[in-house]
Amino acid sequence: MDTPENRQLHRDAGGRPRRSAGWLARAAVSGAFLLGMAFSSTAFAQDQQLPVVTAAKPVVREIVEDDEFVGRFEAVDQVAIRSRVSGYLDKVSFQDGALVNKGDLLFTIDQRPYQAAFDAAKSQVDVAKSLLEFSKMQLDRADELAKTGNISTATVDDRRREYLSAQAQMQGATAALTAASLNLEFTEIKAPLSGRIDRRLVSVGNLVQPDSTLLTTIVTRDPIDFYFDVDERLYFSYARDAKARGGTMQEGAGGLDVEVRVADRAEAVFKGKLDFAENRIDNATGTMRVRARFPNADGILQPGMFGRINVPGSLPHSGVLVPDEAIGADQDRRIVFLVDEAGMVSAKPVRTGPLLDGYRVIRSGLTGGETIIVNGLMHARPGTKVKVEMVALPPKVETAGLQQ
Repeated sequence: MDTPENRQLHRDAGGRPRRSAGWLARAAVSGAFLLGMAFSSTAFAQDQQLPVVTAAKPVVREIVEDDEFVGRFEAVDQVAIRSRVSGYLDKVSFQDGALVNKGDLLFTIDQRPYQAAFDAAKSQVDVAKSLLEFSKMQLDRADELAKTGNISTATVDDRRREYLSAQAQMQGATAALTAASLNLEFTEIKAPLSGRIDRRLVSVGNLVQPDSTLLTTIVTRDPIDFYFDVDERLYFSYARDAKARGGTMQEGAGGLDVEVRVADRAEAVFKGKLDFAENRIDNATGTMRVRARFPNADGILQPGMFGRINVPGSLPHSGVLVPDEAIGADQDRRIVFLVDEAGMVSAKPVRTGPLLDGYRVIRSGLTGGETIIVNGLMHARPGTKVKVEMVALPPKVETAGLQQ
């Protein structure tokens, strides 16, 4: 009988102690527990080592896609100031670069020769007038004498011929006086329109030739035009949209609202309207020139200045918007990285559109219900697992940052 007093280990054939079945069961349970603890620690460590990325749902809302073009500002009206008469420049009556009003005196040509010509023409008018009055009196007297037969018909005809000749002389003298008066008036060169004047190009004392010597230029300031070119493909698209809006491209697409940005003013947006397009496609370039008009009361926009104009390139439609930093490149394709509920990453090819409110328009490839990686793309590889931190994208990048 196996009692505590005589209990002893059974030995095997080799004389080694033989373990009981209970001890083996306890050892197995202990080993399984330790193995589980080791596996749990390894899984926890692996989870802590997963790369962290920021993900969000794309912004989905009604949009109008914009197309961007580069163009140049031009004045609505511009005039090259030249003299209509020749002579030596006598006076300059403006400051270089000043704002002038229509009718302001700009230059004065030496008036003395033209004043003398005016006085001579005026005296010729006085002579012709007196001759006309005398010939009229002679003709009236001859007509009265002819009624009583005291004068011959030939004499009456001579008196009428003299009167008609005096009338012609009077008309000629009057025309000469008008020409002399115009020439005298043209010696004062006045602004034909209101705007900003350039510097004087001729100094006082120089000889000015009529219709050839450029004295200065004037450009209007407010409003100002912006010209840019569109190709045939975009023209057809704009023409269809303009028809849907009830207008035509030549009528400025129905006064479509546009925006323009200029160099060194990234935050400033100038708003205007399309108001004209040329009536033909240029044979050499295959493009059509389009014009937009902008208010410019403060005079910031200058003729000749380059700008980037954004033109609505579509009718309103539901669009998918993602941040630019969420878009990667795979050779010649654009891709975004999707992440599922388990944290697995996959790549999705997309076709991108223009920037809108700080986001890139996705024209195809996304429906808007996906979860995309917006930060940490360097850690994202298709088929790998990541740790996801979700954020909400604001409607516009400029108005707010990412919200947790």
